[in-house]
Amino acid sequence: MEYNLTDIQDKTIVAVKEVAAFLQAQLGKIQQGDIETKSLNSLVTYVDKISEEMLVAALRKIIPDAVFLTEENTVEQKQGAWQWIIDPLDGTTNFIHQVPVFAISVGLKYEGEMVVGVVHEVNRDECFSATKGGGAFLNGKSIAVTKTQQLSESLIATGFPYYDFDFLDAYLNVFKFLMTNTRGVRRLGSAAVDLCYTACGRFDGYFEYSLSPWDVAAGALIVREAGGHVADFKGGDNWLHGRQIVAGNPAVVSLLLDKLKVGF
Repeated sequence: MEYNLTDIQDKTIVAVKEVAAFLQAQLGKIQQGDIETKSLNSLVTYVDKISEEMLVAALRKIIPDAVFLTEENTVEQKQGAWQWIIDPLDGTTNFIHQVPVFAISVGLKYEGEMVVGVVHEVNRDECFSATKGGGAFLNGKSIAVTKTQQLSESLIATGFPYYDFDFLDAYLNVFKFLMTNTRGVRRLGSAAVDLCYTACGRFDGYFEYSLSPWDVAAGALIVREAGGHVADFKGGDNWLHGRQIVAGNPAVVSLLLDKLKVGF
């Protein structure tokens, strides 16, 4: 069966917005007893699990023969030509503490390449989307990365290590350099949001390590379709499964890689 990527994107947006309404309705209702710890500082609640189940059910109707890679493992994880990569709530810790930065991230991979990405930031009701070769959009309007050429004029996003401290010294060295050579460094607590804010020009660049595919699959495609560059810390293309990513406009990514290649 042949599928139209724009049609898939539009149907995915509908599904994601239904889950966003559920998340909004549950905000502030989490009790301490609802929180499970999967690993050090990696939290999950019934909201994550129900959201994922809702997404899986809706996405199965769009592409019946697709398989899934999901954060909460509510469905069997398989490999296939069409694969949905889902984070039902990127920014769970923010959600639990009612810090208003969290999102739903849904990416679609076809034969090893990302072809559809949808990220919905719930609090501002902002839906970022992209299809391969079709451009990137925020609530239906075209978006693009910045044209900033110098780090001194850049605002950079990152994620602080919260469980994998093997590269902490290298990370802090890069962080120190960026603190003193950019307009500032921001840590929002959601990789999907960081990528989308980079895609629409709010950030000039973004980098982080110890990430999973569902954190970056959709957002990275959105950055690419917005004219940006996405790479691992060595400048290669192993960002989806390599647990590290740098993204932004091509000039800023090149400058960030000059620092990341040394320490990592």
